[in-house]
Amino acid sequence: MHNDAQVRTPQEINHKLYPQNNIYSTVLQEEDVQAEQIQFYRQQGFIGVSGLLSEAEIASALEAIMAHIFDDETKVKVQFVKPKAELRSDEERELAVRKLYEFVNIDERLSAIAYHPVLLSLVERLIGAKPKLVQDQALLKPPKGGGEKPWHQDMAYGNLAYDQPVIGVWIALDEAGLHNGCMQIIPRSHMDGGTPHYAVRDWQLCDTAVPVDRNVAVPLATGSALFFHGLLAHGTPFNFSEDRRRALQFHYAPDTAEKIAPKEYKRMFTSEMTGADC
Repeated sequence: MHNDAQVRTPQEINHKLYPQNNIYSTVLQEEDVQAEQIQFYRQQGFIGVSGLLSEAEIASALEAIMAHIFDDETKVKVQFVKPKAELRSDEERELAVRKLYEFVNIDERLSAIAYHPVLLSLVERLIGAKPKLVQDQALLKPPKGGGEKPWHQDMAYGNLAYDQPVIGVWIALDEAGLHNGCMQIIPRSHMDGGTPHYAVRDWQLCDTAVPVDRNVAVPLATGSALFFHGLLAHGTPFNFSEDRRRALQFHYAPDTAEKIAPKEYKRMFTSEMTGADC
């Protein structure tokens, strides 16, 4: 059963596209990720690991993020959802930020997490190759209406379109729960390969193409992480709660991976070759 074609309000989007049918419990520790769990990742397209970061590392990351949000001279890229001139208080400014990116070469606190030896060890085990960092972001979903990230595949974004699978690592800096916009995924959807995306609410999978009856919500405690295949369908709903939901997200590719050619990208991730509509 697919979702209805017409979804309009944020409340309808949450209800119809993110129904929380199944919940994944993240209980594995780093040392538990051995052959059986690696096989699970390759078959299902994801795995959760608890307690990846210490309380001190979480606090350091949040301190860094907040510092860059309020620094008009920062070299880190900061994406606001409103013009900065309209933001009249520190709280308004913070809550208007959707993401920060390209910070690993600027901030040692965030770089230390991107190159965290435990994180890199897990990535290498899961992809079976030496990893190279290809993207760094901090994703902020503020309380009282933080926006949806529609269902999509990360490798459909051109900067992550490689000829070998990338892996995403999504780390909760606040509790990411069912109430405030935790990640939701479609297990095994990476097996379907590249799927056309459309410019609807974002660059996204067509709503009617997502089998939301199979979705799995992945709540995470602070410092825990979701590792997921670059072709796994995933998205996050609106956050109507009173709680912030801040996260770090890194992508890694095998060190021998190369970007795919534009024609191959179009064949995999757009409908340009077929003319199909959403």
